[in-house]
Amino acid sequence: MTKEKAEELLRAKFGLPEFYDEQWEAISRLLNGERVLMIQRTGFGKSLVYQFAGIVLEGTTVIFSPLIALMRDQVSKLQELNLPAAFINSTLNKEEKEEILRKAENGDYKLLYITPERQEDEKWHQVIRKMRLGMVVVDEAHCISAWGHDFRPSYRRIVNVVKQLQDDFPVLACTATATMRVQHDIETQFDNSKLTVLRGNLGRDNFKLNVVHCNNQEDKMIGVLQLVKSLKGTGIIYCGTRAVSETYSNWLDFNGINATYYNAGLDNETRKRIEVALINDDYKCIVSTNALGMGMDKPNLRFVIHTQIPTSPMHYYQEIGRAGRDDLPTTIALFYSPQDDDLPLSFINNNRPPVREYERLIHILSKEPLSRNAIIREINLKQTAVAVILADLIDQRIATKITRGNYTYYELKFNAPALNTQDFEDLRNAKLADYEQMRGYLEGNICRMNYLRNYLGDETTEPCSKCDTDLKKSYRVSASEEQLEVIDRFRENYFPVLKLKRRTSILVDGVAASFYGVTNVGKMIHHSKYENGGDFPDHLLRLTLRAFRKHYQAEQFEMVLYVPSTDSGDLVKNFAEKIARSLKFEISHGLVKKRQTEPQKVFESVIGKRENLKGAFTITEEVKDKKILLVDDIYDSGASIKEIADMLKFKGAALVAPLVIAKTIGGK
Repeated sequence: MTKEKAEELLRAKFGLPEFYDEQWEAISRLLNGERVLMIQRTGFGKSLVYQFAGIVLEGTTVIFSPLIALMRDQVSKLQELNLPAAFINSTLNKEEKEEILRKAENGDYKLLYITPERQEDEKWHQVIRKMRLGMVVVDEAHCISAWGHDFRPSYRRIVNVVKQLQDDFPVLACTATATMRVQHDIETQFDNSKLTVLRGNLGRDNFKLNVVHCNNQEDKMIGVLQLVKSLKGTGIIYCGTRAVSETYSNWLDFNGINATYYNAGLDNETRKRIEVALINDDYKCIVSTNALGMGMDKPNLRFVIHTQIPTSPMHYYQEIGRAGRDDLPTTIALFYSPQDDDLPLSFINNNRPPVREYERLIHILSKEPLSRNAIIREINLKQTAVAVILADLIDQRIATKITRGNYTYYELKFNAPALNTQDFEDLRNAKLADYEQMRGYLEGNICRMNYLRNYLGDETTEPCSKCDTDLKKSYRVSASEEQLEVIDRFRENYFPVLKLKRRTSILVDGVAASFYGVTNVGKMIHHSKYENGGDFPDHLLRLTLRAFRKHYQAEQFEMVLYVPSTDSGDLVKNFAEKIARSLKFEISHGLVKKRQTEPQKVFESVIGKRENLKGAFTITEEVKDKKILLVDDIYDSGASIKEIADMLKFKGAALVAPLVIAKTIGGK
């Protein structure tokens, strides 16, 4: 197909006038049955390359992508253009997935987006063997490389699929963020001799990059507020944790900025609603973890602000790359205070579980093959940690995954090699070096855009002439006494919501008086619980009552219950009595444990926490049709509250409303 003929089809099918030369080079190679690694900046139009090639090639193009928002957005647009496309990911129910797989087997789609983890499903393997494949696309290809900023073990299995394809089968791997080291790793895995690398200019000429230095978190809160108020258009504020994203969202709202938060703790429908609202400019800004923005088609984001230093320049480049895709002037700001190093260093040092946990898991499997959940129960680690260990053991050919029917288990290989930990240490050191490069971005005096481009492998000399270093400017925030008083008023009136409401449960969303660790609330709780400090102080009572009145307003409850303590005596009982007395509700002491349980904090995984409490509670009083206020001191996983609510539902209760003193941050 000539470029002229292709652009006729482009206008007819996509309503676009022409290709960039770089787009056409990639498309023509794919139509010729070649393998291509395309490294181009965000907004370049990488998706158009595989969408166009996919509709021209015979068969179905399968796009592996981790980005649920991208799948939803692109499939919707393709369907509007009458191009047959679909996606399979965790937002679909079993029946919807099976229907799409059936149609895919019949060849009803030209483009099919799937998450890499779908390869775990035996049904998918059955379908793909029967499909007529037109092309394989690996989106966010940096995830293939352990040196990339978002390595996913499931991407390695895509490499294995590609290696089984004939040499003239078209394959496209694409990313906006790959250092030369990541590029070379991808090339090696895909076989250098068969792969053409098309690396573009990664500069963003419309970006105005700035760093803002702060003495502490209070300075940062004031600085972010002032900057957002001064900016036109809509944008994203990135935070390092869910708790911080919720705090900043409420801080902006407290000061009259129309904002909301977005993180992985929200349900799919809420996240989808916020994504649509962002595209429609319904909010001034979305305050988010790095869960938002990947793959979203919003070219006119006017600013991106970071309240936390990312772990590498590659992370940072990708996240800011979601703004200004329309090439109009765009503000990028990174706020930094000396305490900020703790979180990214924690991410890096805990990127993999300790070696002793690998050895424990190997020992467990040496006794018998086990399912993933059985391993989690036995080893008492979080699901994510177990998944990382298992992926590494499979990668090193120490263990193997066996699927028979609906049962999946893991077993050690016969004569398995010894565990190689040197790669883990090398990777950790490389990530620490990347973090030092990120600190170099903060502290350096060269053009900030050039710094990022040079890190990624672009050779640049011309400064952007827009960043603070090029303009010889230095930005610093120091909050005044008056501004600090505003922050104090905010903290005394901001109450984190406990997202617990489910369609099949009598639980409603609860409320906490504070986050554990954000203010002095955590210190007060710790003093009472673990330092023999006596009852929780009246300050916590007043704060919790304010949280109740703001969240539940004039709601009336027939009964107040409290979570029976495992190791803190009558602290919660005495606190709940004061709550009930203050609100003039009836207190009940009828919620009791039928058996002894371990403290929840000893369990790492949600599975362990749930099983520790399964069937542990009962109620000795009548609760039928009653609306119940359930009081506890600290909310972590919510396992106790959920277990109690399930029991109360069985006993006929109408509603359970949780009220706690503090919500933990990140399970800590």
